[in-house]
Amino acid sequence: MKKSDLIKYWIDSSDRDFTTMEHLFEKEDYQWSLFIGHLVIEKLLKAYFVKNIDSKHPPIHNLLRLAERANLQLCEERKDILVTVTTFNIQARYDDYKLAFYKTCTREYTEKWINEIKGLRKWIKELLLK
Repeated sequence: MKKSDLIKYWIDSSDRDFTTMEHLFEKEDYQWSLFIGHLVIEKLLKAYFVKNIDSKHPPIHNLLRLAERANLQLCEERKDILVTVTTFNIQARYDDYKLAFYKTCTREYTEKWINEIKGLRKWIKELLLK
């Protein structure tokens, strides 16, 4: 696959997940909405990595580590957001975390983090289109 095709693949896949994230939020399935939100950002970071570093992206899910390996310049606020969004991957997936995460994911909490994900998404996509 050509580099441009691979970048397009990751962006398109992220866009589909973004739609799914919004649908899950609308249906009040908050913990899974945030889990998918993690994937939205992970896939964009992989596209950024492919664009700027190498076609073989690292097989990691830690968003901050992925961003750092992609040489993405981050302010402390964005680093903190990536750290928190990474936890959505773990907390929604593993049984020992699910119940506590489910209770944490109120509409207000989820809406706050969906907005953070939307902001990151917009920023990374702008960088990808440069």
